[in-house]
Amino acid sequence: MAQLGSLFDEMWKDYLKLNPQAQKIVDLLEAEGEKVINDHIALRTFNLPEVTIDVLAQPFLKLGYEYKGDYHFEEKKLYAKHYEHSDPMKPKVFISELLLEKFSDEFQKTIKEKVSSVPASTYADDFLVVKGRPWDLSSSEYNKLKEESDYGAWVAALGYRPNHFTIFINALTKLNEIRELNQFLKDKGIELNSSGGEIKGSKDVYLEQSSTLANNVEVEFTDKTMTIPSCYFEFAKRYPLADGTLYQGFVAKSADKIFESTNKGQ
Repeated sequence: MAQLGSLFDEMWKDYLKLNPQAQKIVDLLEAEGEKVINDHIALRTFNLPEVTIDVLAQPFLKLGYEYKGDYHFEEKKLYAKHYEHSDPMKPKVFISELLLEKFSDEFQKTIKEKVSSVPASTYADDFLVVKGRPWDLSSSEYNKLKEESDYGAWVAALGYRPNHFTIFINALTKLNEIRELNQFLKDKGIELNSSGGEIKGSKDVYLEQSSTLANNVEVEFTDKTMTIPSCYFEFAKRYPLADGTLYQGFVAKSADKIFESTNKGQ
């Protein structure tokens, strides 16, 4: 069974392969004397029996995580759950899945064929979340999927790996306001996701979020190599509830726009 530390280390290494800019941002903040703590990690999948949210959650549940809440994204046709560890210093895990029944027959057929082409043992691996794409995919299949869902095309092309890590703004000392952090990043040449405004959410919903735009990477398809959006870095500022404890959940309306960090041409 995976150890928590080794699983997160492998996830971070895999994530940096697709989004090296994240290390640059960490280095910039640490050069300012900041301590960088991860708020949450996000994973993506499909609502097929072999690879549901509950399947991806298994290694985390074995390592002490517990289900804490679920979320519905009508526009994006997604469902999600988040998990927390009893140790508040451990990052939350946010897993979403695409609701295939809401897409065309052709879209469903392509995804079902891809997922079923892989041995069941692959999906039972505790390190599935860093294995990448376990099936073959052509560039034309990718482009066809993208016509209906950027999210679906992303999972089909990149497979199982972290979609993003998230800096916990509250743990920063100099840059612990989201506007200040955003400006600092932009001054360093980092491009942010402006869909729905650079800042998603507000103090009123106890959570503010922003994110970079996804890094573009070269991906090998069966017929050729293409450059597509990969992973992004998120930033989250949490606010206290009436009882004084920090809000630990997520805001569907805000996450809806954060998902668009991987949309090509956003």
